[in-house]
Amino acid sequence: MSSLSPIPAPFEIARPRRGAALAPVPLATGLLRTGTHRVKRFCDLLLVALLAPPAALLGILIALAIRLDSPGPVFFRHTRAGKARLPFGLWKFRTMVEDAGARLEEHLRRNPECDREWALTHKLRNDPRVTRVGRFLRKTSLDELPQFWNVLKGDMSMVGPRPIVFEEIPKYGSGFALYAQVLPGVTGLWQVSGRNDTHYSRRVELDCHYVRAWNAALDFGILLRTVAVMIRGRGAY
Repeated sequence: MSSLSPIPAPFEIARPRRGAALAPVPLATGLLRTGTHRVKRFCDLLLVALLAPPAALLGILIALAIRLDSPGPVFFRHTRAGKARLPFGLWKFRTMVEDAGARLEEHLRRNPECDREWALTHKLRNDPRVTRVGRFLRKTSLDELPQFWNVLKGDMSMVGPRPIVFEEIPKYGSGFALYAQVLPGVTGLWQVSGRNDTHYSRRVELDCHYVRAWNAALDFGILLRTVAVMIRGRGAY
């Protein structure tokens, strides 16, 4: 990772300049401090309680749009690596066609450049599996709404490193030790710092910095920035 330069204030950490180095933070701070996980858990439950009613109404509209747009279930469940490397079922609104696996395999076979993109990021900028409604949901990140259920269950936090699949663990290198000490988040520092427009190494750097630098102001700043990112849709596909 790159050498890290100072950032003056906690709120500034929530919106680092693209490519800018992050300030060094001692190991025994942030979410590594005793008791901080209980504070985050209380804030998570409070936020879900406040957001659940409007999210439920919006979810009904999204579910209807999905059913009208393409055949298949409304929800999609996928196994991710959580805290302490424990697997959990991540919930999303379905954004892909039913035969997504076969379609991806065929697309990567026919397009070597996409195969390389997939190997690097586990994402495709122009994914042939994504439905019309799915593109809108991904652009606005509304496909993530069902993860409020993951937060209630204790699998996730409202803010944290985005959950990864087990195949991505080697990409984190030594940084996975920090990732595995916290709950993954519905949103996070990577989400508001360029998301898929950044290199994977930057994602790892941001996640590790978040764990070490955590404070309540940082989470609040990330949540505010998430609203702006959802409206702009930058870096989401």
